[in-house]
Amino acid sequence: MIFAVLFLLPVYWLVEMSLKTNGDIAGALTLLPAASTLDHFVFILTDPDRLWGYVNALVHAGLNVVLSVGVAIPAAHALSRRRFQGHRPLFFGLLMFRMMAPPILLVPYVQIFAGLGLIDTYLAVALAHAFYNVPLAIWILEGFISSLPVELDQTARVDGYGIGAFFRRILVPQIAPGVAVAAFFGFMFSGIEFLMANAMTTVNVKPITGIMSRAGGVMVWDFALLAAASVLGLVPGAVLMVLMRNDPAQGFSMGRLRSGALPRALPLGRARGAGGPPWTPGALCSLCGGRCRARRDA
Repeated sequence: MIFAVLFLLPVYWLVEMSLKTNGDIAGALTLLPAASTLDHFVFILTDPDRLWGYVNALVHAGLNVVLSVGVAIPAAHALSRRRFQGHRPLFFGLLMFRMMAPPILLVPYVQIFAGLGLIDTYLAVALAHAFYNVPLAIWILEGFISSLPVELDQTARVDGYGIGAFFRRILVPQIAPGVAVAAFFGFMFSGIEFLMANAMTTVNVKPITGIMSRAGGVMVWDFALLAAASVLGLVPGAVLMVLMRNDPAQGFSMGRLRSGALPRALPLGRARGAGGPPWTPGALCSLCGGRCRARRDA
């Protein structure tokens, strides 16, 4: 209860400030606004620059999630199933890269993307964010893939699945909670990151975090407008959690602790093509209890 109060108090205070005028904010401390106003929200939603700032932020986050998860899934599978020289140092080295603060590499990123002509583009911000999110996504997904039996890969290979079909139809559905967690962290990183997004954009694709910095000068700030913009910035994250509430909840509690658990129903059946002994339905039952055959026949 105490934690909930401490967690929700800043959010409540932010909402309360967004409904006040700057005069009321500068006046006596009150728990409720003396006269509520929605003028700040109306101003933001009717201002094309600020409205596009939210759109740009969503595009940055979406591209970051696609790039991060798309790169992390095959990389995590390789680190989980293959053993090679420097396997473990590489795995933990990626995680150490994620521990670096974004400002450390800000200048190199800006120079590289400026040389490539990518400044003030969606791709520049998405790539910069993905560099930090790919290691974390690999670390999350490697644990989920390692919890699946190696026989799953072998069964798919015998059944005639190519690498693309295996990832799309078998592996990704099995690790869906982990994918949801990796996507959640990537989306949240892009949503709150300010320095790199602001430095790599000028006008066309500047996110709302950069536009909000224009709300005042050195000594005077429009606190009510900033509060309203911040409240609107909370909406995408809240919507994401509502839409993905099941998979992230499972993902946060699974992963390596899931080791030894049976995989979900698989779209596998009898072996196809030549080469190797036929894979009988009875052998598949040791993996999924026969549900795969029922699903395949359906």
